[in-house]
Formats: sequence, structure tokens, C-alpha cells
Amino acid sequence: MHLMHWNEFFNGLAALFIVATASSKTMVPLRILSIVANCFLIISYVVTHTYILLILQGITLPLNAYRLHQMIVLIRNVRESIRGNTSMDWLKPFMTGRHFKKGDILFAKGEPASEMFCTVSGRYLLLELGIELAAGQVVGELAMLAPDNRRTATLECIEDGDALSITYEQVEQLYYQNPTFGFYFLRLATARLFENINRTEGELARLKTAQA
Repeated sequence: MHLMHWNEFFNGLAALFIVATASSKTMVPLRILSIVANCFLIISYVVTHTYILLILQGITLPLNAYRLHQMIVLIRNVRESIRGNTSMDWLKPFMTGRHFKKGDILFAKGEPASEMFCTVSGRYLLLELGIELAAGQVVGELAMLAPDNRRTATLECIEDGDALSITYEQVEQLYYQNPTFGFYFLRLATARLFENINRTEGELARLKTAQA
């Protein structure tokens, strides 16, 4: 009977935290509440020797902990990046690997955009701009902010290699999970836009000098 009372106590606490997760609007507090609920349920199942449910909670707990760690690292790295480094390496854990062959067009100018890329190996060229991308460079993120979501240049693979991709829908999900991510992503994308503007102004100045 004593064990049953403890079981009801821990089940009640777990239920309380499960209800709390329903009111959470962002991912970090949701994961924390889920972890606490997992712990109380594990204690309850240990007390009652409910081993099947105990195993399920034993699987769910490290999964929630890993997702929480992943989101915390993402937020920390984004904050570090905005201090002057426009690298988007912190997005890589959320991206999907893809292989491209020479001549493959990753995206074409004027077409609707739905994803962005990070080069890993091989060589890639923005045709209209004549810019070859270095390894580890993110491309295609600005179209997400464009009113019509259309590409402003064509990206061609000029040497076999690998790249990572993430859809705009996935980026939006990351934003909804934690609005802080959305703020810093916008700052980073804006910084990259200014880099493009400065590059264009430098090219125009070079052309004027050559014509003088």
C-alpha cells in the first residue's frame, strides 16, 4: 500500500509536468519539462516494477536530453556567430547531406526557392556573378527573405562534391521552436546581404577605374 501511494505521487507529478508542456510555446522549456516528467515516470515505474514502460521512458529521456542539448548549442553558436563571424556552421546538424556531379545545377536564376545549401567538398560557381564558393560556405539563404522567394543567380557544380541542404520550412520550424534563433538568423542573413552589396560596389568602382 505504501508503494502505491508513492506511485500515485510520482504519477501525479509527472502528469503535472506533462500538462505544463502543453502550455510551452518554445522548444527549450518544453524539453526541460518533458525531461522532468520522464524522470518522475521512471521513478514510478521502478517502484511498481513496470518494466516495459520503464524501458520506453529510458529511451525517451536521453532523446529529450539530446534535443535539448542540440537546441542550446544552436542558440549559443548563433549568438557567437553574430559577434562578427557570418559563418552558419551551427546549422549543419540540422542539414541533410547531398552529392552533386559536375554540371549539376543546384538552383537556377528566377526559379522559386525552397532550400539553402552549405558546400562541403567539390567546386561550385554562381554563374551570373562569376563567384566560386569556398568549402563551408552557405548559399541560397537570401531567397528566403525575398518577397517572391526566387533565386537571383544560378549555382552550378563544376567539380564533383558534397553539400548540405536545409529547407526553408525546416528553418521556419527552428524559428518557431525558439524565436531567438529567428532573430539571430535574420541578423546573419542581413550581414551577408551587406557583404554582397559591398562586393557589388567594389566591382562597380573597379569598372569605373578601368574605364577612366
